Amino acid sequence: MSLLLITLPPGPPGSYAFATSTDGQTLSGHGSAAASLLPAAGRGVEVVAVVPAAQLSWHRVDLPKGAGPGAPRLRAILVGLLEDHLLDDADQLHFAVDPDAAAGGSAWVAVCSKPWLTAHLQALDAAQRPVARIVPELHPRAGAPHLTITGEPERPTVLMSGDTVPGSAQALPLGPGALALLADADADAAEPEVLAEPAVAELAEQTLGRRVTIAAPAQRLLAASRTRWDLAQLDLARTGRARAAKRAGAAWRDFLYAPLWRPARWGLALLLLAHLVGLNLWAWRTQQELQVRRGQISQALTETFPNVKVVVDAPVQMSREVAALRQATGAASARDLEPMLEAFGQSAPAGTAPTAIEFAAGELRAKGVQVAASQLAEANQRLRPLGYQLQSDADALVLREGAAP
Repeated sequence: MSLLLITLPPGPPGSYAFATSTDGQTLSGHGSAAASLLPAAGRGVEVVAVVPAAQLSWHRVDLPKGAGPGAPRLRAILVGLLEDHLLDDADQLHFAVDPDAAAGGSAWVAVCSKPWLTAHLQALDAAQRPVARIVPELHPRAGAPHLTITGEPERPTVLMSGDTVPGSAQALPLGPGALALLADADADAAEPEVLAEPAVAELAEQTLGRRVTIAAPAQRLLAASRTRWDLAQLDLARTGRARAAKRAGAAWRDFLYAPLWRPARWGLALLLLAHLVGLNLWAWRTQQELQVRRGQISQALTETFPNVKVVVDAPVQMSREVAALRQATGAASARDLEPMLEAFGQSAPAGTAPTAIEFAAGELRAKGVQVAASQLAEANQRLRPLGYQLQSDADALVLREGAAP
């Protein structure tokens, strides 16, 4: 499944920066366009909206017992926990909890303007680009600090995340004050990883006094799409069969292309290869055994009947040779009239008197005889050891050779 990544601008709906990817790992295109002019989002395309870091605030809360991510009153619980930390009316705010949140534990909560987010989602829906997931551009994460310098030279912004960052995630104007937060947090910490957009790379190197790694804005969108965060929660949850299908497609895409799944892909490939080799080996051995058995049957035929020079169908040829041998010696076979009459006389119900008897090789038809189903079953039990089978056909009983002794 392909990706269409859309950055939601801070203001009202208008022009959107976007990026596309066919595998979720590499970019296939990027640009900026109005909602109606964005790349098509048909079947097989997952639309992911990216919320800028400056539009989000992050709060650490302790969830009460019974208040997990699926709790029906989760929004009211979050409002109560964050009441003293919110500057705006709670009705105007949207809340989303940590994907790893659990009832009775600590969790991060993302907060943003609900009218602003709703307006952009409605604009994209109206433009036939329905959003399947909403991810943050920056989110709290553990480990060493990570810095990304974005924006324009006139208004550079530093995106910070990591254990030593106050609040674990911050979007601040680039300057001494922002960098002092890192220095004050842990003076002994290793130098953070620093990425910078091309427009502000030179300014970042001058401010930080070190070299930075150049990263295009579209690459940051692609990195944001790999997070487990999904801000589409509570009353903004994107539900429905189509969204579930796109989530399944996204999981399949990650399995096919994500580096994290590379060991699993290799393991699956080796497992399939082992099965394929095993099946081929088993088929080869079975074929060899079959050829050996055919050779043994052919050898038994030619040794028993030396006049058979060419073996085409050993069972049929052996049956013919046995029949010819019986005929030559005068011995009766089970398909002859006398043995079949004897078998019919032994198995037929008492008092059975056929009005006529017809005989063909291996089949005896006694006309004018009708028996009950129970009597027919008893007769077949007696005939089975002899290699015959008795059947009812209209007003006749038919004795055939066929049941295995």
